[in-house]
Amino acid sequence: QVQLVESGGGLVQAGGSLRLSCAALTRTFSTYSMGWFRQAPGKEREFVAAITESGGRTTYADSVKGRFTISRDNAKNTVYLQMNSLKPEDTAVYYCARAPILTDLRQFYDAWGQGTQVTVSS
Repeated sequence: QVQLVESGGGLVQAGGSLRLSCAALTRTFSTYSMGWFRQAPGKEREFVAAITESGGRTTYADSVKGRFTISRDNAKNTVYLQMNSLKPEDTAVYYCARAPILTDLRQFYDAWGQGTQVTVSS
């Protein structure tokens, strides 16, 4: 069973930046695509960004394009989400997850972290 551990969340003012990290406790990290999702209070969990096993391809939700960047370091078994120009509507719990393919569809992700809270104040 793979374990995913997110970190890096916190409170930031609008316009600020945060970098989230997700460490995977598994030897198979480099064989899976990885994604980030978020869930705001009272809302469904939504796709944010994903990256292929090698890091060669990425995909983003329209709401974060140009502001967020997903990356990974397979030597460190870690995937990152750099978040710039943060807005109050980015406030949510952010989750990393694993999938066998590059996709924005939640049903393909078979392992999830516990989440890290990001709060953006106006």
